[in-house]
Amino acid sequence: MDTLDRQLLGLLRTNARLSIAALAHHLKVSRGTVTNRINKLESSGVIVGYSVKLRPDTTPNLIVAWMSILIEGNDSRTVLAKLLGEPGVTAIHSTNGRWDLLVELQAENLTGLSGILERIRLIKGISNTETSIHLSSYKS
Repeated sequence: MDTLDRQLLGLLRTNARLSIAALAHHLKVSRGTVTNRINKLESSGVIVGYSVKLRPDTTPNLIVAWMSILIEGNDSRTVLAKLLGEPGVTAIHSTNGRWDLLVELQAENLTGLSGILERIRLIKGISNTETSIHLSSYKS
């Protein structure tokens, strides 16, 4: 990945609905270059999907949880690739200390959360997890 790829990813993170023409204009390159770069990033597994972000108040019953994950050996890349493809995962953070990753999860109900937890726990390379459900916030 070069600087252009990183700039392209930054624009897509901000607004994944930007048109190829708008991306090309922002990056000052041709539409063909943008299309080729996106295709390359998708086929190499850097871009694993696109999602929609909702205001928190639009889904008041949404269950948010955080899962701490311990990765065994050198399986970080494999685990990250699988987590990036999991629709219930909304954020992944690398951490120090006891846990390797802190993963934010969202589900519409406890059954959905249970399914997400089960799929994540089956990922090869994860040796241990601990999950906490968000109850309330005092400062954001």
